[in-house]
Amino acid sequence: MVTPFPTGEQLFAPTSFWNAALPANAALDPRSSQLSAALQGEILKEMAGNYGPWINTAEYSVSDYTVGAQVPPVHVTLDAPYPDIQRDFDAVPIPTGAHVALGKDGSLGDGQLAIYQPSTDTMWEFWLLQLRADGWHAAWGGKMTNVSTNPGYFPGNLGASGTSLPLLGGLMTIHELQAGQINHALAVALPNTAAGTVTWPAQRGDGGTTGPTAIPEGTHFRIDPSVDLSSLNLTPTGLAIARAAQKYGFVVRDTSGCFVFYAEDPTSTGSDPYGQIFGGQWPNQVLQNFPWDHLQVVSPAQG
Repeated sequence: MVTPFPTGEQLFAPTSFWNAALPANAALDPRSSQLSAALQGEILKEMAGNYGPWINTAEYSVSDYTVGAQVPPVHVTLDAPYPDIQRDFDAVPIPTGAHVALGKDGSLGDGQLAIYQPSTDTMWEFWLLQLRADGWHAAWGGKMTNVSTNPGYFPGNLGASGTSLPLLGGLMTIHELQAGQINHALAVALPNTAAGTVTWPAQRGDGGTTGPTAIPEGTHFRIDPSVDLSSLNLTPTGLAIARAAQKYGFVVRDTSGCFVFYAEDPTSTGSDPYGQIFGGQWPNQVLQNFPWDHLQVVSPAQG
């Protein structure tokens, strides 16, 4: 069996920050007000420029496959001198014809691909993955075993994101958005990520911003649980995203050109359902009336 990911199964441990609902009285970060104001300021700037916030789908998102035990493994050459990672990439069940998520106008972009194999409870992900004449090549990535009990991040500097938070963590699937229900925390990226510091669950960072508006990667935002989302006149997709952001929160996974949520790349499905899911609107229109002025930052509880 080879399918795009949207089968609805839960990834990572039930207690992972990706899967655990936040209690209404969750402890807040001492800088909650400051960081929430910094994010709101970024959003207001993007709205004034009419280019964000955004939902990445067919550009700069994640291509993902769930594969069966019978998919033959292939060799992926790591174009970096790290033998341990190369060993993890020597046998990867990448299906024939797999599509790598691309950037703008067909450029390689981040070249991301995630593979999940339930039969072995194993996940592989790649950064700058390309199929060349001699086979697959990647610049970086990681292999995660025992996915179902994993806390939800790679150790050290492994993984294809800038924080070692996995590509499938916080990814909104087509199935979830069609159903209007997302039962996990969300992954986001934004421009003003802090240089030289991260907060748990991020294991590393690639931020370059200094000063009071710099937001550490790994910061776990949520919508204030007292907000009545049904009163905000949100779009159907916006409401589904807001409900997940209120119940589970959203975690800063990467640095980007504008604030983005991640929805799975549709190319592997053979069609693009997002026009219908978004009601013919652009992603920034889908997020109209989102309560950016009612955010909180949850205190990191390492685990």
